[in-house]
Amino acid sequence: MTAHGIPSNADRDSITSTKIARGIFERIESKGKPSDRLAGQISGSKFEQVTRSFIEKTFEALGALRPGTWDFNPVRKAIDDFEQYNHLAELARLARKTAELAVLLGNDYVIAPDILLVRQPEPDKIINAKRIIVDEDVALLASIRKHNNTLPILHASISCKWTLRSDRAQNARSEALNLIRNRKGRSPHIAVVTGEPLPSRLASLALGTGDLDCVYHFALPELIASVGKLHLEDPDRLVKTMVEGKRLKDIADLPLDLAV
Repeated sequence: MTAHGIPSNADRDSITSTKIARGIFERIESKGKPSDRLAGQISGSKFEQVTRSFIEKTFEALGALRPGTWDFNPVRKAIDDFEQYNHLAELARLARKTAELAVLLGNDYVIAPDILLVRQPEPDKIINAKRIIVDEDVALLASIRKHNNTLPILHASISCKWTLRSDRAQNARSEALNLIRNRKGRSPHIAVVTGEPLPSRLASLALGTGDLDCVYHFALPELIASVGKLHLEDPDRLVKTMVEGKRLKDIADLPLDLAV
């Protein structure tokens, strides 16, 4: 919140955005002190750090639902480091050698998501812990088995957008389509976490099907209450449409959805 009463996620040029963001700020009882507005990249980076920490702590607490060996912050973030996308590394190598192939392939598949949730393959002693399930003759292609695959498996790709007012926000949708089109095997979870207060901008990313699993808001109950309190008919209807259509959820839902 700035000294002029404008929250950092508000669009200062939009009265509606500022009012909704201020309502959210008041309802979450933020203890933040008024300060100068942070640059967009700094706000985005801090939001990404906080979101990653939240997902790591909450998902680890769900071990009973989703056992396994997980990594929330792999050193290398390019998707061709992971089992479903490792073939892209070979394509990139060939493209560097052949200009015609480089032109044909382009580089649309080069993605480095904000937050990655990665599962390590399991040794046979874990898979066979309760009874013999795999051996030297059975399940020789399954990627979860360390006997067959040593590369980590991409379980979730999460984009963090403190606001959605720039055209770059739609990059999350393009990245999602690339993850779906270029994979071998099942698609990872693909989600966006945002602090955007304006329902119309949330709808620009949340509505539709086929690319993103869902958009998660950092304070959905407070957003709903803030919009309702302002008696804004169209924004209120838009929020209800997204929530009832399972296209907009609270960030508290995200760890449980990732456990599926």
